[in-house]
Amino acid sequence: MLDKVLLSDASLQEIDNELDKYPKDRRQSALLAALRIAQEEHNWLSDELIEYVAEVIGVPPVRAFEVATFYSMYDLKPVGRHKINVCTNISCMLRGCDQIVNYLQNKLGIGFGETTADGKFTLKEVECLAACAGAPMMQIGRDYYENLSPEKIDTILQALP
Repeated sequence: MLDKVLLSDASLQEIDNELDKYPKDRRQSALLAALRIAQEEHNWLSDELIEYVAEVIGVPPVRAFEVATFYSMYDLKPVGRHKINVCTNISCMLRGCDQIVNYLQNKLGIGFGETTADGKFTLKEVECLAACAGAPMMQIGRDYYENLSPEKIDTILQALP
């Protein structure tokens, strides 16, 4: 499959940099990072892309599928340009995430696991984003937004391209 290039030179170099962090017999240790890099380039992980990453890393494809299907940070189907991860764990729940979830679902017209018709937003429920002190919170891309209110959400969403 490596005869068909599915990642840019920059992404392949980034994966090589991750591989350099581990001994040659521990290449699979770079698998999480390699899948993240591939997802950042393609916005989601197709079966073909997961197999490709496995081959680049030098692990059996099943190992890459085990990782990609276990962790919720990987998307196995297309998502919107902006994936909104909303924490619904206990700290966020105690600080009003239910109201935040309802507001986002009504505003966007979608539920968890769905994407807006224009392809701009996907809404995803996540268990914990480790920002309990700023609950309720959400993540969009690599950015965390804490102490959410409907007004704050409107400002955040309006600023996104």
